[in-house]
Amino acid sequence: MIDGQRMDLNKFRYKDFDELKLYCYRVAGTVGLMTQNVMGIDSAYTSAPWSAMPDPSEAAIALGIANQLTNILRDVGEDRQRGRIYIPQADIDKFNYSEEELLKGKINKQWKSLMNFQLTRAREWFQKSEDGIKWLSSDARWPVWTSLRLYRGILDSIERLDYDVFNNRAFVKNSVKALEIPISFLISRIK
Repeated sequence: MIDGQRMDLNKFRYKDFDELKLYCYRVAGTVGLMTQNVMGIDSAYTSAPWSAMPDPSEAAIALGIANQLTNILRDVGEDRQRGRIYIPQADIDKFNYSEEELLKGKINKQWKSLMNFQLTRAREWFQKSEDGIKWLSSDARWPVWTSLRLYRGILDSIERLDYDVFNNRAFVKNSVKALEIPISFLISRIK
């Protein structure tokens, strides 16, 4: 985690997703690893000698990466004002967009395609994390499902803003939060 924080001191661009993924792992995947041990693993999955539980660490890391990718996409406008671009340069180039356009906050067809690609990637990381929640102790599943669903909701908000994260802050409305809490509770009991 400290290595990730150090990266923020002197790294302002990421050439490709591998570099960004390392950053996301360090600043957020490690949080998933630490909190997994605090929440605990359900003994029902580990008590039998034939238990074949996959390594839940992969899901914990995936959730941290998904959350950090969501932070990055939500905060593009704020980060550009600080001279930081977390979206990988290779992706910017792939969609025929430019760093200069990003720094100016230009919204065009290329930007929207680039952001759609980034949101899809973040959603894939959320999907990777979902299978691991069932391994957590039963009292930890509900808050984890709630946080996952609310954070993933920020991606939906970015879409509703038509990808204008330069002039707007994407967030989940309180009314949606109020609905997600009981839905997450139900999911935590059946998945």
